Formats: sequence, structure tokens, C-alpha cells
Amino acid sequence: MCDGNLINELDVETIIESEYPDVAVLMSECLSFCGLCALKPYALVNGARIFGKTPEEALDKIRKKIEEELALFAE
Repeated sequence: MCDGNLINELDVETIIESEYPDVAVLMSECLSFCGLCALKPYALVNGARIFGKTPEEALDKIRKKIEEELALFAE
């Protein structure tokens, strides 16, 4: 996640790492999507951009993507 992103209104790092102990949240000064972080809350999940209209919506979509990724490893 980019440090300047709107999603940082929430403590996503703590939330995700407490809910998914096997998942690492990496913070970065810039993810090279200039201007995007000021427009919408988003994060990269294994290279996929996950957006939301609000930080809460983005967090819910991030959780869903994490669940999809973890399910691949559970099979």
C-alpha cells in the first residue's frame, strides 16, 4: 500500500495482519501509480489493484481477494 493513499484512513496493516497471520502487508512511499492514490482508496494484492469508493469498501474487497488467494493454497 502507498503511504499517501486514502485507504490509510484505516489501520489496514494492523487489521489485515491480525485477521490473516500468514499475510504480510507492505507499505511503500509510492507504488508508481501517480495520482491514483489521491483519487481512490486502493491496494495491490499480489499485483492486482483492488479499489473501493471508501476505505471500508476497499478493505472489504481486499479481504475477499486475500480469501481467494488463500483458497488456492488450501487445495
